[in-house]
Amino acid sequence: MFRAFGRWMKSLGYFFSGNMDASRRNLDSNPHVMAARYDDIVRDKTRRFHEYKQAVAGLIAQQELKIQKAKTLTEEVRRLESLKAGALAKAKKKVEELKGQGVPQDEIRNNDEYMKCLSAYNDFTSTLTEKTEHLDELDGDITEYGNRIEEHKVQMRGLMREIDKLREESKEAVADVISAKEEKEIADALAGLSQDGSDAELQELRKLRTEMKAEARISKELSGTNTKVQEEEFLAYARQSEHSDEFDALIGLAESAESSAPAAESQEAERLPGLPE
Repeated sequence: MFRAFGRWMKSLGYFFSGNMDASRRNLDSNPHVMAARYDDIVRDKTRRFHEYKQAVAGLIAQQELKIQKAKTLTEEVRRLESLKAGALAKAKKKVEELKGQGVPQDEIRNNDEYMKCLSAYNDFTSTLTEKTEHLDELDGDITEYGNRIEEHKVQMRGLMREIDKLREESKEAVADVISAKEEKEIADALAGLSQDGSDAELQELRKLRTEMKAEARISKELSGTNTKVQEEEFLAYARQSEHSDEFDALIGLAESAESSAPAAESQEAERLPGLPE
């Protein structure tokens, strides 16, 4: 019993799902519904395109920040190189000056001014090395950002073309659906499959026309109209015959017609023997 009930419930579910699928198909095939669905898809893809564009814009902003930082760092490197060169030049000048005075090299190395130039030179060299390494890293990041941005731009162009194609496809799809519906209705009408009831209505009108004509004919016969029409026809023929006899008499053909009458009567008598004269 439970199995039978389960099969019944499953069959009922198939029935409703089938009806729902058929209804959904009829609704989806409506041109207005189809156009609206395409519009939803285009809007969704456009929204995602703008989100993608904002993300790419963020990458471009990061690249611009690194470019500005690289420019600033490049100026610092140039300044450090100048300072380094200045410290070296000043140290050389001081060494030459001390050598000219006959100061030994050990004392020259311990000279305060020489020590300041040496310390500054070392600091500038160390800082310059650090800044140069950082600048190299920035150059690498900028190049990587540029490559990634170009790849994303290519994908964005593809998305834009896809959205434009969807807009065109939407118009073509709606036009195809409308044309297909029109062709189907025409084909159904020509094949007698139209569901508008026009064939049945036409058959009913033809039947009614036949019945009305039959009723009119019966009414005409019952009212004696046909007899009157026949009498009128006979009278018309009689009047025409009288006019013909009068015309024959006027033109001299009446005598020959009268003389031909006995001859015709004698011939008729010969054909019918045994009759009293």
